[in-house]
Amino acid sequence: MSTPLGAEIAGLIRETGPIGIDRYMALCLGHPVHGYYRTRDPLGARGDFTTAPEISQMFGELLGVWVALVRRRMGAPDDLVLVELGPGRGTLMADALRALRAAAPDARLAVHLVETSPVLRAAQEARLVGADVTWHDGIDTLPPGPAIVIANEFLDCLPARQFARTGRGWCERVVGLVEGRLAFGLAPDPVPEIAAEAPEGALMTLPSAALGLVRALGRRFRAAGGALLAIDYGHVRPGFGDTFQALAGHAFADPLAAPGAADLTVHVDFAALARAAAAEGAAVHGPVTQRDFLLAMGLAERAERLKARAGAEQARAIEAAAARLTDPAERGMGGLFKVLGVADPRLGPLPALAAPEAGAPAPAA
Repeated sequence: MSTPLGAEIAGLIRETGPIGIDRYMALCLGHPVHGYYRTRDPLGARGDFTTAPEISQMFGELLGVWVALVRRRMGAPDDLVLVELGPGRGTLMADALRALRAAAPDARLAVHLVETSPVLRAAQEARLVGADVTWHDGIDTLPPGPAIVIANEFLDCLPARQFARTGRGWCERVVGLVEGRLAFGLAPDPVPEIAAEAPEGALMTLPSAALGLVRALGRRFRAAGGALLAIDYGHVRPGFGDTFQALAGHAFADPLAAPGAADLTVHVDFAALARAAAAEGAAVHGPVTQRDFLLAMGLAERAERLKARAGAEQARAIEAAAARLTDPAERGMGGLFKVLGVADPRLGPLPALAAPEAGAPAPAA
């Protein structure tokens, strides 16, 4: 194999047999020594991809306003827990807190970040100096009580299973060895629990870890109150096809070529997540496109306010960032990315995920 982790995975397969896509993703991304997110900062020009918070401060600011609006609807509880899943460098949370403090100066929030990467935890700590921050490896250790949870480009990298329709039924897609190299294959026996109608050769992705996460949060919101705002690239309608992919150096790569050295993701199945949340008694809001969400939250107005105080070159950069975040093209961020809300049903419609919210406070200057 081309990487130390690739050699380790090959040895595991020789010893125990082929592994599912979910286990392969978990090893590649979270291996304690060689995992992709354990060993590097993947963001920015020197990394492998760029996320919306790194494109413009406006993104995080508008999410901070969204938190302020939802908090107000919850009755501004003193024990509210503010959570971000997969917080990157801490850029989104820093921008959100600045806007949140302006929109809700009375808010006393404990910030909880779910992050397993030591490299990114260090970046978050440096970015969020002065904030009351606690780090967690997962949601199981979050404190009890009402919570608002933000997940931007987090669900796509959670381990998922894949199944192919064969003449025998739906067989799980696995990673095995062919002539000593990692290769895709199929488990010999079909999975009887899957009965979806599809032509032979169809490929289906089951976002197993994301479904478990959404179910757990749905139960929490029903019992203690709160909401999840999930932003990610994916599809709204159920369908078949292979969206398992790798990114390295801002370009697509072979997901089996360099285990631990590339980001691995799948497109988020928002319809499946919505069904899982609803099954737990939570209310589902959206999904809507990122473009519609950001414009409803006041992105255009915020951009104009920033441009009014900027020089000509900086104003052009602000305008370009706003356009990039809301690009409605098929592969543009505004159209490809969706925004889903999951919440305590007692909250009613959530901001920018149903009818436009009137009287939303402006982000901090």
